[in-house]
Amino acid sequence: MRRLSVLAAAAAVAFGLAAAEAEAARDARIVVVTHGQAADPFWSVVKNGVDAAQKDMGVTVEYRAPETFDMVRMAQLIDAAVASKPDGLAVSLPDADALGPAIKKAVAAGIPVVSLNSGSDVFDSLGIRVHVGQTEYEAGLGGGKRMREAGVVKAVCVNQEVGNVALDLRCKGFADGLGAQVTVLAVSMDPTEIANAIKAHFANSPDTQGVLTLGPTAAEPALGALEELGLLGKVQLATFDLSPVVLEALADGKMLFAIDQQQYLQGYLPVVFLALNARYGLMPAGVVMTGPGFVTRENAVQVIELSKQGIR
Repeated sequence: MRRLSVLAAAAAVAFGLAAAEAEAARDARIVVVTHGQAADPFWSVVKNGVDAAQKDMGVTVEYRAPETFDMVRMAQLIDAAVASKPDGLAVSLPDADALGPAIKKAVAAGIPVVSLNSGSDVFDSLGIRVHVGQTEYEAGLGGGKRMREAGVVKAVCVNQEVGNVALDLRCKGFADGLGAQVTVLAVSMDPTEIANAIKAHFANSPDTQGVLTLGPTAAEPALGALEELGLLGKVQLATFDLSPVVLEALADGKMLFAIDQQQYLQGYLPVVFLALNARYGLMPAGVVMTGPGFVTRENAVQVIELSKQGIR
């Protein structure tokens, strides 16, 4: 009887510890601060990943982003998050110089930080242990090589956020992979401006053979501009990242490829890591790669259904 009583007591203690751990995880609060708005086609998928992880891990997650690409405002959002003393902080790192001081405050305060999407080249210098994303230069390099294989020797890289280190690295990698002349076309996030800039570029450089956009925000107006110019199918068009419009264009053979970094994972995994850290003190280290992968006409249809669900 004494042995059974001891076993019962041990089981009760173990159950109590497990319940306490589960309760601690439920009580954990994680803040996600990115430079991308949830209404953007790309970032809406990131946000879907965040929401799914919040539900799966049973934690509270707050998603915050500036209304436009604004590093001053983003740094302020990070400072506000640090002041609220969350159990974990996930941040994108488009500009380490602008955001570094705010992130270092979080690290100094003992707040676990995971970076996502952009920042694979600088995260560890800020005291961040793990980054979730793809290495941007190498992704651009692969895109340039594929464009070169398609016979392109002169191209334009459409950059909607010049100064975003990740996007700048994509263009640089693309130029190195292509091994030929690449013009960086600086635009805003406005679709009309993007389309007009592309049309103006072709008016000045009609021998351009390839266009790489750095996201659906630019890819979709690029499709319209090339169609209006009668160049769709004659000029090779490719993009980073996916959207329903991009996938349909790939399936129809109107685009050469899309570079997929599986941004759903970029929203999902940081929340999972930070929740596990709050529960067990567990945290991976280094870069957790979510891409690049290439979506082409051959496999686009397979991805379309997942895109409709907000996962790809």
